[in-house]
Amino acid sequence: MRRILMPLLLTAPLVAQAPVADPLAPLRFLLGTWVGEGGGQPGQAPGEATFSLELGGHALVRRSWAERSAAPGRPPARHEDRITVYPEGERLRALYLDNEGHVIHYTVTATADGAVFLGDAGPGPRFRLTYRRTGADTVSLAFDIAPPGRPEAFATYLKADTRRKP
Repeated sequence: MRRILMPLLLTAPLVAQAPVADPLAPLRFLLGTWVGEGGGQPGQAPGEATFSLELGGHALVRRSWAERSAAPGRPPARHEDRITVYPEGERLRALYLDNEGHVIHYTVTATADGAVFLGDAGPGPRFRLTYRRTGADTVSLAFDIAPPGRPEAFATYLKADTRRKP
């Protein structure tokens, strides 16, 4: 018994430390700091988003901000948000938080040309955030909202083209 048990004890840590595939690899195209392209039209606001690997590479974090100019009946404002993407079992999940008190739970799916963040269906609106690679250092994004009770009836709320900062 002693001869069988000893080899098992010596190899157990090696098995537990075997390398696993990087579940965040399909999202690495987002790493870096991104700024919007174009300008001057109503509804556009300066801002940027930075994606980085954190927690020893086990989480992808987006920190984003945008400045909104004053408009009739609306004061200027600064929007800030954070999305943390993490593996949960066999899938990727994400948590969105912002300075306006919004919380969105997403399931993240890699696509051939980007990624789709699909909000969990619930009693309120449902959200979808799509990133699409359009070049080596360019990405388009779309943020869509489906009304309560119609979780698949998405309408585009925001579209943007972004460029990675050198």
